[in-house]
Amino acid sequence: MKNLENKVAIVTGGNSGIGYAAAAELVAKGAKVIVTGRNKEALVKAEQELNVTGIVSDQSDLKSIDSLVEEVKAKFGKIDILFLNAGIASFAPVESASEEHYDSIMNVNVKGVYFTVQKVLPILNDGGSIIFNTSINAHVGMPNSSVYASSKAAVLSLNKVFATELAPRKIRVNAVSPGPVETPLYGKLGLEKEQVEGFGAVLGEKILLKRFGQASEIAKTVGFLASDDASFITGSEIVVDGGLTVNAVV
Repeated sequence: MKNLENKVAIVTGGNSGIGYAAAAELVAKGAKVIVTGRNKEALVKAEQELNVTGIVSDQSDLKSIDSLVEEVKAKFGKIDILFLNAGIASFAPVESASEEHYDSIMNVNVKGVYFTVQKVLPILNDGGSIIFNTSINAHVGMPNSSVYASSKAAVLSLNKVFATELAPRKIRVNAVSPGPVETPLYGKLGLEKEQVEGFGAVLGEKILLKRFGQASEIAKTVGFLASDDASFITGSEIVVDGGLTVNAVV
């Protein structure tokens, strides 16, 4: 159903994985979609495959965010949907985590997200929708994920505060928290194919539905939150994890 016709959406980090799937879902629902990323080649590929507009932008660089907003304003005027998907994930135990490890994650996942919202607000229509891509890592206490988990927990806090602050403009603010999803991210973590498969087999047993999620399944939740079907939902977190976080202890 094309319930996003005449809407304009920005999907950060929309050239692969969940962002790519979300962009495809929003286009299928009738929206005009802008995808961002740091890889120009991947953005061109997304433009050709999805019929979207690609803009090179680095979420960790505030000047780059300014340039993004100016370009979107010049080409589209205003937007209606902002899906803050761009983020990085890397892992280290607390004993050996470096300042560089901490800053690289926080600069993209928290500072970049915060100031993207701030700088996009002037071109976001009243009644619009902001959606954060967070993670069940904010809740589950997975070893070696302290900085990444903290970054996602921070965004979940922003989710509630922004929902309160932006309610007078009828802007809905929500978060989607995926569980394990089959995306290129696992390759980016430096894991070998056998390691990913072994990790998936162990983790899969803890997921009630006995499998990893698909990026397209997360994308459908994003499409729902972006639309008027979610018109009475704000400040909420929707967990999409196949039942991982509600699995019984015994």
